[in-house]
Amino acid sequence: MSNISEKIAVVLLNLGAPESLDDVKPFLRNLFNDPDIIDLPMGKILRPILAWNITRKRLPESMEIYENIGGGSPLRELSQKQAEALESKLSENGSFKVYIAMRYWHPFTKSTVEDLIAEGIKKVILLPLYPQYSITSTGSSLHEFERVIKKRKDSEIEFRLIHDYHDYPSYIDALTERILEGIEKFNGVGDDDMYLLFSAHGVPLSVIEKGDPYEKQVRTTVDLVVSKLENKYHHSISFQSRVTKVEWLGPATDKIIPELGKNGVKNLLVIPVAFVNDHSETLFELGIFNRDLATKAGIERYEVMPALNDSPKFISALKELVLQRIESWN
Repeated sequence: MSNISEKIAVVLLNLGAPESLDDVKPFLRNLFNDPDIIDLPMGKILRPILAWNITRKRLPESMEIYENIGGGSPLRELSQKQAEALESKLSENGSFKVYIAMRYWHPFTKSTVEDLIAEGIKKVILLPLYPQYSITSTGSSLHEFERVIKKRKDSEIEFRLIHDYHDYPSYIDALTERILEGIEKFNGVGDDDMYLLFSAHGVPLSVIEKGDPYEKQVRTTVDLVVSKLENKYHHSISFQSRVTKVEWLGPATDKIIPELGKNGVKNLLVIPVAFVNDHSETLFELGIFNRDLATKAGIERYEVMPALNDSPKFISALKELVLQRIESWN
């Protein structure tokens, strides 16, 4: 692609996460007060009350999680590294600036939009750090960006969304490369003795029943990766991080791992297939809590694949996605 003369901003959309223990409580309240997460009749009245109750119940467990990974999440730092790497790659093709907009913690979308306006940015590409689309992740971040822009009457910003990239070839290549790096840690283990568990963040089943494409896209991602791996390894898909009592997508990761052990699996590589940054779900839930379950179930070697983070292949894939979205602006 030839050089782009107009300055364009790329905004990385992500969840956000507490950076200290003091952040945990307000972060949880923001999360559970999201209408795209908790959809209720009379939501403006009832949702804040429900958010407060869920936060109160979840707080002790959440505090323990963040205490176990150093007192806070590295998500913002890792997202910033992605932004810097992507900006560097995009600079080869023109004038770009890459920002971060978090949904539930700093830097909030409102703050990022203020920065965009102050910089005189007119064109923005929204790039979700969620390969698979869900109303609860990409959709929520998009709606928040739209709300903030609508309130800013002085904004001249036009924006376009990269909806998802669950089946994008360069993303699949980056993920496959990371998996092969994980498999290398099982030195001496034959292909038939390896088991790959693809663990994705769960969503309430009701979300899927309303037509959300998330589950289908997760399964497509896994199918493409398994094909790239030439179908060499036993594998399955599970879903993690259930936070409410309603029915969620299954099977649950913390239920399937003990079953795998009972069925004789000895070498297990867990792949966080819907996460492109390491944070509490990968570092604690998969790395500590589920590791303990695996050990108790007789699994002898247990590894968690690091998320893609700022791996060169992943950053190159993001660059391709941005440039292609600019080409199809209209």
